[in-house]
Amino acid sequence: MQLRLRRVDEALVSRLAGALRVRPATARCLVGRGVTEPRDAQGFIDPRLAALRPPTGLAGMARAVERIADAVVAGRRIGVFGDYDVDGVTTAALLTGFLRSVGATVEVAVARRDAGYGFTPAAAADFATRGCEVIITGDCGTSDLDAITAAAARGIDVVVVDHHTVPAADTAHPALALVNPHRADSTFPFRGMASVGLAFYVAAAVRTELRERRHFELGSRVERAGHAEPDVRDLLDLVALGTIADLVPLASENRILTALGLRRLQSRARPGVAALLAAAGVSDDREVDARTVAWKLAPRINAPGRLGAAAPSLALLLADAASAAERAQVLEAANTERRALQDQVMAEALAQLGDRDPGPAIVIAGDGWPSGVVGIVAAKLVDRYQRPAFVVGIDRETGIGRGSARTAGGVNLYRALCEAAPWLDRYGGHAAAAGFTVRRTELAALGEALGAACARLAAGSGPVATGRDVDAEVRLAEVDERLAQELAGLGPFGQDNPSPVLVTRNVRVSAVRRVGDGSHLKLTLEDDRATTRSAIGFSLGEREVDVGARVDLTFLPTVSTWQGRRSAELELSDLAVVS
Repeated sequence: MQLRLRRVDEALVSRLAGALRVRPATARCLVGRGVTEPRDAQGFIDPRLAALRPPTGLAGMARAVERIADAVVAGRRIGVFGDYDVDGVTTAALLTGFLRSVGATVEVAVARRDAGYGFTPAAAADFATRGCEVIITGDCGTSDLDAITAAAARGIDVVVVDHHTVPAADTAHPALALVNPHRADSTFPFRGMASVGLAFYVAAAVRTELRERRHFELGSRVERAGHAEPDVRDLLDLVALGTIADLVPLASENRILTALGLRRLQSRARPGVAALLAAAGVSDDREVDARTVAWKLAPRINAPGRLGAAAPSLALLLADAASAAERAQVLEAANTERRALQDQVMAEALAQLGDRDPGPAIVIAGDGWPSGVVGIVAAKLVDRYQRPAFVVGIDRETGIGRGSARTAGGVNLYRALCEAAPWLDRYGGHAAAAGFTVRRTELAALGEALGAACARLAAGSGPVATGRDVDAEVRLAEVDERLAQELAGLGPFGQDNPSPVLVTRNVRVSAVRRVGDGSHLKLTLEDDRATTRSAIGFSLGEREVDVGARVDLTFLPTVSTWQGRRSAELELSDLAVVS
């Protein structure tokens, strides 16, 4: 276990620890994240909506807000379309719920995986049949030029709310408004938002516009219909779900929105979320944090869209208390089916790879592999091999493959796909996750092109990580509830805001057992002053550790609750037997 103690200015650590009255380990973690001033640290630990920067530089926003507000005030029918993943579904649910709350008539749909990625001409025609005069697309639309052009030909204005990379083009985008921070003319200082975060900004700006038009005043049409001015903070649970699931950076605006959204999720105010947490076995007294979203909620919301239609997930997020439990069971069943398919594809992928070195990137394909699970398999291969993975499911009849990619070592997937574009029918996504379509006949050439591209982007091949950075070294006795709570305040953890990693050395193992299905390691630890702590190592059950061994441990302090009793626990990320 190769460890590197992160280098920081110890004078800054001491000053921050004194000013905030926090442990040196906590202050060290803050300084390591570039937070060096007490005022900034306070804002980092306790994020507020007031700290969000106004979207004045977000290209397309003003035109989108004006057109949506016009449609609301005039009582025009509005279509909302979302992609089939969590970001797309939560974007559709957020916009639909908000627009209905201000009195709009909304027709909503989400993508089907078998119909292909994004907003399609068929979807545009469906909205036209339903009488929509405006369509808002969420988490798609940037590259869906044919569908938007088809809608415009029918006299429908399309507003795109999307965060995917904007391809180079010689002509203007056909949408009435393209709200995308990756536009070349966008001056908004943060480009890493998920589509659901952008949708939150759109909803908040539309509410302000409607207020200025006196839409909510006593005696107005919307007030007579029983609609009060909505509180957009009620939408933050959806923002947290989509942002965490989409692997975008949990920094800047994303971190503020997600932190506040997790508090909303904790309240279980949305019936569909409360029912899904119950179906996933998350008890009412358990904290809903980023990991709960990533491991419990997001896979279940994603499951229907991975198997076919994402509509059941949208229905759950919009459900009332009477229907939520039944709809949550639909997602639970889909998730069980998804896991079985995923395990099968993973086993076949590992069999293909065998013992060979896959090179700078894993590019692997299988006949009949469901396109809905290849992204999960790609992520698991990244974890196993520590290099980018491109996994393709090929349709046996057409020979067309739909692939998903995940990354490691900072390799930008979108750039890699750009370099391999001559061998692709279609591609899109962002730096951390991407999708593409390829013909079976091009797979060999694609593998070579992606391998070469990833080698260049990683400045070398093979596993990137040769050691692990740790934020602070502590004694076992320092691991207590206070430290765990202080470090939890640095969350939510994810892309660009990783979970703190602490190390304690040369502690004695006084008890060992395997828990769960045997894949998890449970230890009791003791130092030379007879301080004892429990530790849990998820997926570390295969490690050989004996009672009496001396170990070095990397971990995150957490608080464990058992039968109403709380205690500090070490959640292990790695361990090494030293004697």
